Amino acid sequence: MTLIDSHTHLEGFVRGGEISNVLARATEAGVGQMIAIGTEPGDWATYRDLASTHSRVIYYTVGLHPCSVDENWPAAVEILSHWPKTEPGPVAIGETGLDRFHLPKKDAVAAEQLLSGQRASFAAHIEIARERGLPLVVHSRGAAEDCIQLIDESGFDWQRVVFHCFTDGPELMAEINRRGGRGSITGIATYKSAENVRQAARAQGLDKLMLETDAPYLTPEPLPRKSRNEPAFVRHTAIALADVFEIAPETLAQAATRNTREFFGLD
Repeated sequence: MTLIDSHTHLEGFVRGGEISNVLARATEAGVGQMIAIGTEPGDWATYRDLASTHSRVIYYTVGLHPCSVDENWPAAVEILSHWPKTEPGPVAIGETGLDRFHLPKKDAVAAEQLLSGQRASFAAHIEIARERGLPLVVHSRGAAEDCIQLIDESGFDWQRVVFHCFTDGPELMAEINRRGGRGSITGIATYKSAENVRQAARAQGLDKLMLETDAPYLTPEPLPRKSRNEPAFVRHTAIALADVFEIAPETLAQAATRNTREFFGLD
């Protein structure tokens, strides 16, 4: 079974001197490629170096996570807009988007100011993705309808949009799919309480399915939920979803791998 982890965060493994072991375990588990997702300027260069050292194994994106949007976000986006296109260049823009979950709960004014900055940053990311001809990796937490509206208003090509770590259920998945976009599925799909995620994955179908770990977060069952996630563990999500689709794990892995390579334009 050959798999791609379409969304992972590797900076912590690099800082901890663990990246070689993480990659070895991924290879052993059949995870031959992965995409390191940028969240702020400090990790973009790290990921570019990884992609250079581990060509055709690690790819990367550049983006400003909505929770990293502060008063200095325009400077970060300016760096992003001039990020080198020379190999290894990024394979997508993001993750970017909106996150209502982490806004201040007791200060409505501050929350609205932060959300306004997130919207402006998201709009800028969309334009950079359009200018560069790259896909868009969207983070949406408690804000799916808002994200959909902003993408609609931008006129960006929905076929180049993925909502990562999709948890919003089959109805919103249908709205995204109807426009041409897709949602990628994490280890949350293995949790007993996440029937809505499994329904969304099945409703979307195999032709758009992509798998991710969002490591080091969201460790799939049967592994301990509080343990650190890593790319090798996307295998568990693939096996669980194969049961949902009532197909062999190898068949599901082939579809998810093909879809991910096509979406991101991987080698």
